[in-house]
Amino acid sequence: MALPSRHSLFPFLSWLPRQTRSSVGRDLIVGLSGAILALPQSIAYALIAGLPPEYGLYAAIIPVLIACLWGSSWHLICGPTAAISIVLYASVSPLAVPASQDYVTLILLLTFLAGIFQWLLGMLRFGALVNFVSHSVVLGFTLGAAVVIAIGQLPNLMGLDLPSQATALDSFITLFRHLAEIDKPSLLLGLATVVVGMLLKLWLPRWPTLLITLVMASLLVWLWPSMFGHVALVSAFVGRLPPFSPLPLDLELILRLLPSAVAVGMLGLVTSLSIARSISARSQQLLDANQEVRAQGLSNIIGAFFSGSLSAGSFTRSGLSYEAGACSPMAGIFSAMWVALFAVFGAQLIEHIPIPAMAGSILLIAWGLVDHRGIRALLRVSRAEFVVMTLTCTATLLLELQTAIYAGVLASLFFYLKRTSQPRVQHVRDGDEDILRVGGSIFFGASHYLQVRLQRMHGARVVIEAQQINFIDYSGVEMLHQEARRLLRQDRSLTLRRARPQVVEELRKLEGAEKCPIRFED
Repeated sequence: MALPSRHSLFPFLSWLPRQTRSSVGRDLIVGLSGAILALPQSIAYALIAGLPPEYGLYAAIIPVLIACLWGSSWHLICGPTAAISIVLYASVSPLAVPASQDYVTLILLLTFLAGIFQWLLGMLRFGALVNFVSHSVVLGFTLGAAVVIAIGQLPNLMGLDLPSQATALDSFITLFRHLAEIDKPSLLLGLATVVVGMLLKLWLPRWPTLLITLVMASLLVWLWPSMFGHVALVSAFVGRLPPFSPLPLDLELILRLLPSAVAVGMLGLVTSLSIARSISARSQQLLDANQEVRAQGLSNIIGAFFSGSLSAGSFTRSGLSYEAGACSPMAGIFSAMWVALFAVFGAQLIEHIPIPAMAGSILLIAWGLVDHRGIRALLRVSRAEFVVMTLTCTATLLLELQTAIYAGVLASLFFYLKRTSQPRVQHVRDGDEDILRVGGSIFFGASHYLQVRLQRMHGARVVIEAQQINFIDYSGVEMLHQEARRLLRQDRSLTLRRARPQVVEELRKLEGAEKCPIRFED
């Protein structure tokens, strides 16, 4: 057996030696821009996940380095994301108090398990498996996650300290019961952050809007203590590089977290590959899906031991990398290094950020998650897929998030099987011949439908135009043999015309070429 090549074990060796002083300088500047964008986002995503703020920065360091070095995309930048953060919170908050050490440990264990799942998919070359999570499921889940994030941040926006709930509906009901306790200065600060953020995004779309709004809110609290002195601030932390985090190998915990790990791992892969493919279509770069899947898994496996919660592709940071002219994955590596410098030397700045302003910024992030154009296009193109999106979104609001993902996948598969179980069949009568033009594969789900159509034919000769039949399974073979024998007993015949060689071969295997009751014509 051939040994793996150096480039397959260390894929960065294929592009790293080609770097020049000019390209490295360019990527250094692009990486700084990405870090400026990543800093407030990472802290916000950590709070969404129920983690201390520094863990958002940790997730934007080691996992990003590994994903850039071992991935196949030049522009994909990973890190914590809003949708994954809310799934992590929903999965682990019932098991431990958010932000506690036990909670952090469970989040990192869940990240490790999801990374193992992702890495195994890549090693088994099952990268295409993520295609089973349809775009409509991703749209519905993202829309639902945006609503869940928004509802979860409303207490922080209003200056309320409410216990976490299992579902978005429960959270909304709890919030409604405590509306009389709203802290008006906190609400004013949060709403001002939302309004200013929207205006800056409209007038200065290329500026780091999130960072600017948080700096302005922090200055306002500092300059006006009589009004905002009591407003809660983000917890301070000791500046340091990501610490090593040993993980508990508790079988009971692993089994409890495994379903969530599979769901969030699949969501991370779908997100990352979708972003990588959309950008590669513009950059004309060829992607290796299995290599990218392995890289995502490896980044989460190693990242979990260095305090990094689960990371996936970030559309905003990846888009910035491409638009700013990144020459290689070095831009992502430099971005992680800039974040590491801030984690060490800028930690004391975090404790000045007011929580209502952070909540307002997270509301803007949630709004940005919603793909309005994609939802409108889905409604125009496919009503069935729109139903899948709606069901996934509804499940996201009413059920645990990982369950909602599974519900969306099952709904997609249901509609897919419903469509494929009724292949296109056109009937033409020509004298004593009944001709059926079949468009689609004949498998276990479609066999009964086609058999019913065959039994309605009354001509002496039944002909199936088979050039569009790409695949036939055992159920299809057995059904066609059964119908051919029935027609022979009635002195009639079943003929396949212009069938593909692999279809003919499968049909002749059942009883041997000499005994096959089906006739074949070119």
